[in-house]
Parts: sequence; structure tokens; C-alpha cells
Amino acid sequence: MSNKKDQNPFIKELSDKVGDFTVSLHYDRRLYKQDIKGSIVHASMLCNQKIITLPDRDAIVTGLLEIESEIETGIFTWRPELEDIHMNIESRLHEKIGSVAGKLHTARSRNDQVSLDMRMYVRDSINIVIEQLTGLQRVLLDLASQYNNIIIPGYTHLQKAQPVLFAHHLLAYFEMLTRDKTRFKEAYQRTDVLPLGSGALAGLPYDLDRSYVAKELGFSEISGNSMDAVSDRDFVIDYLSAASICMMHISRFSEELILWTTEEFSLIKLPAEYTTGSSIMPQKRNPDFAEISRGKTGRVYGNLISMLTILKGLPMTYNRDLQEDKEGFFDSHDTLTSVLEVFVGMLPGIYVNSEKARQSAEGGMVLATDLADYLVIKGVPFREAHGIISELTNYASNNHKMFSEVSLEEYRDFSMLFDEDVYEISVESSISARNTAGGTSFKMVQQAIKAGYRKLGG
Repeated sequence: MSNKKDQNPFIKELSDKVGDFTVSLHYDRRLYKQDIKGSIVHASMLCNQKIITLPDRDAIVTGLLEIESEIETGIFTWRPELEDIHMNIESRLHEKIGSVAGKLHTARSRNDQVSLDMRMYVRDSINIVIEQLTGLQRVLLDLASQYNNIIIPGYTHLQKAQPVLFAHHLLAYFEMLTRDKTRFKEAYQRTDVLPLGSGALAGLPYDLDRSYVAKELGFSEISGNSMDAVSDRDFVIDYLSAASICMMHISRFSEELILWTTEEFSLIKLPAEYTTGSSIMPQKRNPDFAEISRGKTGRVYGNLISMLTILKGLPMTYNRDLQEDKEGFFDSHDTLTSVLEVFVGMLPGIYVNSEKARQSAEGGMVLATDLADYLVIKGVPFREAHGIISELTNYASNNHKMFSEVSLEEYRDFSMLFDEDVYEISVESSISARNTAGGTSFKMVQQAIKAGYRKLGG
């Protein structure tokens, strides 16, 4: 007599080529926690609705918890011939508890099951990223507080434009990360919809309590259309889009850190442990971590474009193409979290060369706008003042003079409104004058730092 418990209905033979082509286990095994948690709640709901018995539920739950332990301790035997994480877990459950395992898939399709797993995983991923972004924002605030009086040149077109506080520059990235967090929070809201209970595509002929499942799994909404629920991957695109924009911000910051460390700028030094030496030039310390972070941005962009391309031609509802939603997502999540981890570790060790910053801020005619404002305050229309200072700037540059080295007589060759008080214009006065909300004045930057800490909860 055959032992039914030993007969595993999930084992089937596939050609090696077909199996290798369709298998997703090597990456979707990361969903094991979400898959097991979803199955436990599903089994409990089936029991509550008297679709399966209490002993069957207990056997299923016990078996699933044992499988989770096996996976976490590394003794679980992964079987690629079963293709994915779902069938690996269910097959192992069958080995443990026999045919009762087959009852777990009552009122469930792999279509709504995998959507559930992905939504749960994406939610967890978003929470991780938001926590990291908050940590990076705190690092920026700490740096801004540490270097709150250092003046550097602000740039447009990578040319010196106006003096700004280094802290003000850092706080620009604080604002970018705030928007990033908002995007991830919005992505979370759209992810936080329960698809389980949709079946393969048309719903299910059982008296299910989807509200119970939603509550137990922490979902705030239940999907309103079964066809959309099993085929929707907008939430993956939302994450990848937010990740791409966030990586763009990190890439911009990386670019500036790289520039600032060059001998030509010499504004900062990165911690030694975040730079590497040259294989041939012993004098060099290369900003490899910042460069690699900048370079990794492209792969995150690529994963977003890949996901958009996968979805653009799919008819309703589920298609196997959707299997391709995971690998790019996992790669983007791993990339983003690793880059954020690097920045949280690297930035606190930055050294700012205050003397070089001051020299750089005072050079390059950065007070030209302040001189134009000086004339405006004395009644000259701004466009006219702009023209006067443009001519003055050309004169000073051609004669290799700083504005402070131009004599009053020379100033008055351009406008008789110039007086001795023109020499009171300095990088400090320029900074202090930018006192509008959001400006670079000492007062406004201090207020912005305090407001930033309040946003983060102290």
C-alpha cells in the first residue's frame, strides 16, 4: 500500500532548459517570510470561516513555522525544479503534514499569493529606506550645525556666483531627502492594498473574510477589482520611481563631494576609510565610494525602465512576464540601501577646509550681485544696476583687482552713487543680507537647522 503522505504532487519533471528558463527561486526565495506570514493568516481565515478544520489549521501553521525556522537556520533544502518560493514551501509542508497541506491553497491562486508577497515585501522595504533617509538627514543636520559659520562660494553653471553658508548647501540635500521620503510614503499608501482573495483573476466562490486578512497583515485597504489586483504592479513602479529620484539626489551629492575633494577645489577631505589609493600613483586618494554611488544610479534607472517596459504591453490579467518584477526590484532596493548606508557612515567624518573655503568664497567676483543691490537701494533700477556692475566686473577682472582693491575714484567712474560704504560689502554682509525665508543668512540657516531637527522628532 502506498503512503499518501509520501506522495508529493508538486514534483514534476521538466527539461533542464525549460526549468532553468522559468525558475525564479534564486531570487524570489527572499519572499519566504512574507509568503509564510500570508499563508498563516490565510489558513486562520479559512478556519474562522469553517472552510478548514481547527486541527488542519494548527497542523498547517505549525508546519509553516517549522519551515521558516529551517530556512533561517540554513537547513532547508531548496528545490529549483519546483520553480519558485511558493511551491518550495508548499511542497515542504506536504512532506511534513501530508495531504492536509493541499488545503492551504483553498480559495487562493498563486496569482494573488505572489501579489500579496510582493506588496508585503515592498512595504517592508519602504520602511527600511525611510528610516535610512531619516538617519542621513540627521547626519546632514549635525554637519550643518558643526560647520554653521563656514562660507563657501555658491555656483551656477559650475561658476562662482554668490557666497553661501556651507550649512545652507547641506540643507539643500536635506530638502531633497524630505521629498524622497514623501514619495516613498506615497508609494507605501498605494502598496498598502490587500490583493489576497482575488483568486486567479475573477474572485472566489467562498465565504471569505478579506477584512480579517487585511487587519492581520496590516493592510489599510482591500482591492476593489480582482482582475486589477492580480495584474497590478504599479506599486513596484512607484518604489522604483522613488528610488530612482532618490539615487539621482545621491548622485548629485556624490558629484559635489568628488569635485570638492580635488586639488582644484580642496574644500573637503573624505574619511580615509572611504577613499582608496592608486595602484601606480602613491600620492592619490580616490573618492571611490562616492564614485561608485554615482555610478550605481544608472542601474536603478535601468530597473525602472525595465519594469515600465514589462508592463506596457500586457493584456489583462496575469501573465508570466510579471515574474520579472522581482529581480530588478530587489537589485534597486539593495543598491539604494547600500548607498544610503555608505553615506550615513561617510559624511560624519568629512573635514572641511575652512581657510580654503574662505579664500574661494572671496574670489571670483562673487559680490557682484551685492554691488548691484547696493545701487538698487540707492534708487537705480535693477536692470541698469546690473549693467553698471557688469562693466565694473569686466574692468576689475581686466586689471586683476578684487572689488575691495578698486578705489572709490574708480568706482565713481561707473556711478557717482558709490560712496565709502561700498567697502562695507563683504561675504559676511552678503550672507547676512540674504535674510528671507529659505535664504542663506546666518539667522535663517540656524532656524532651518532647528526646524529640521523638529521634523525628525528632536
